[in-house]
Amino acid sequence: METEPIKESYVQAGVNIALAAKAKELIGKHARSTRRPGVLGELGFFGGLFELKGYEKPVLVSSVDGVGTKLKVACALAKHDTIGIDIVNHCINDILTCGAEPLFFLDYIAMGRLVAKRVEAIAQGLAQACREAGCALIGGETAEMPGLYAGEDYDLVGFIIGVAEKEQIITGETIAVGDAIIGLPSSGLHTNGYSLVRRIFGETRTALKRHYPELGRTLGEELLEPHRAYYPQLKPLLPLVRGIAHITGGGLIGNIPRILPKGVTAQLRRGQWLIPPIFQLIQARGNVDQPEMYRVFNMGIGMVLICSGDNAEQLTETLPGAKIIGEVVKQAGKARVVIE
Repeated sequence: METEPIKESYVQAGVNIALAAKAKELIGKHARSTRRPGVLGELGFFGGLFELKGYEKPVLVSSVDGVGTKLKVACALAKHDTIGIDIVNHCINDILTCGAEPLFFLDYIAMGRLVAKRVEAIAQGLAQACREAGCALIGGETAEMPGLYAGEDYDLVGFIIGVAEKEQIITGETIAVGDAIIGLPSSGLHTNGYSLVRRIFGETRTALKRHYPELGRTLGEELLEPHRAYYPQLKPLLPLVRGIAHITGGGLIGNIPRILPKGVTAQLRRGQWLIPPIFQLIQARGNVDQPEMYRVFNMGIGMVLICSGDNAEQLTETLPGAKIIGEVVKQAGKARVVIE
């Protein structure tokens, strides 16, 4: 007697199209709250439409990045409402280094098993950060990929498009010896260094729920502190700035040279800013060498501005927490950043 062939379906393969549609509906609810002038059409079309007008010589500025293994902390604590803030602010800060205004943002969320509530929590964070920056969440993609992502794992990637007037683009090429270097405080690790932190402390719920007196809260709460946004405060002051570096992976040592012209070095004075307790805790618990700390983490400085000495006082008085942390000097060796 012949057996009847087994009928296969996408659901049996681990992909639920109906659930994906529900998740996209939930995302759309939050995305609509970010609508701004220039957005055309509604969510759900094959492409997001944005009409660019009101600029004389517009130059589009783009960037893409991911949250990285900070997602492992979010999964361990089942807290996903701040991860969207992280990726939006990270991307906005990246294009801010050119002096660009954020126009619209797109997200990519991939999960092994699509959980609608988790997707909505991520979308809430995305929308909140976009609203605060005046940036539209114009579209994205939600993918369910069993076999590629295991268990509760997922990935979150962001794509941003901004615009700057051609004559106002900040490149760093006018930076000169004697310029002041200003540091803007970070809110913690932002989105970098989490692989090392997880190696030192572990990523279990028990480890992340541990309260540390020096932090004034649990390790998990500290590690999920959202990536700070600098655009709203810095926007009106951009004409005073010659160069901007977003301090991400590579720290101060790896990122400041990206904006320096040839022949100069950034000389930083370590005691000029407060290093938050989380970095001291990481260094002590992991027995991490100090040079390695400065290569991996932002060490309390999320954004660096370089300006003429004449503009330094106005910037430090206007921007909350801003400190003069060094100056530009003539390059005397191979080092582009010296921390004394």
